[in-house]
Amino acid sequence: MNKAIMNWSGGKDSALALYHARESGQWDVVSLLTTVNEQHNRVSMHGVRADLLMEQARQLRLPLHQLLLPGDVSMETYNARMFETLQAFQQQGVTHSIFGDIFLEDLRQYRETQLQQVGLRGVFPIWQRSSTDLIHEFVDLGFRAVLVCVNEKQLSREFVGRELDLDLLKDLPKTVDPCGENGEYHTFVYDGPLFAQPIPIEKGEVVRRTYAPSGGSDCHTDQTDSDWDTGFWYQELWLAPQEVAIP
Repeated sequence: MNKAIMNWSGGKDSALALYHARESGQWDVVSLLTTVNEQHNRVSMHGVRADLLMEQARQLRLPLHQLLLPGDVSMETYNARMFETLQAFQQQGVTHSIFGDIFLEDLRQYRETQLQQVGLRGVFPIWQRSSTDLIHEFVDLGFRAVLVCVNEKQLSREFVGRELDLDLLKDLPKTVDPCGENGEYHTFVYDGPLFAQPIPIEKGEVVRRTYAPSGGSDCHTDQTDSDWDTGFWYQELWLAPQEVAIP
């Protein structure tokens, strides 16, 4: 069985990709790999707190490698740090890297080019599947997720914080990909067939933040004005206190 790492965003696509990778029996997934904004201690793009990310890894019973990146990371810095990280995994016997991409061909080509530099191969378990079918499969399998980030150019504020279910699918504008593959929305998965236990979450405030075009891939910034081109609505999530059973 080939050793692989799972490029884990914490959202629905990576959850489905991990599910299919495990079901195939071809991959021994030895670690999750997630990029984290080192300034805010949050998952890049999604804005989810790192403690929730770590709880996902705990419930998935998988090690987690957090690749820390500055908030204004350049592509040069991103590529260099990713190269070092992947090289370390390759030296540990990892041969493949799994992604939850669906149909963005240029992104897949970019990933495969970067992987080739360290002698790894990409795996895309849900590649070119119908987005609508994937959402139905996600729900039917028992996964549960909440929208944590929406692009205000595509979706209104009311969508952030909603449960990812078939009612949401019906309400999405026709211009929005059902899986948000074009960056329309991002999710946090808190339960499903891969989890030992559901992750207890609490919803906090909804905030608007903006994406600095020159700032790399991380849209979670401290900018709250309208100077930038694209704004995002974020649902703050907290790891809810868990009751301790008294013997």
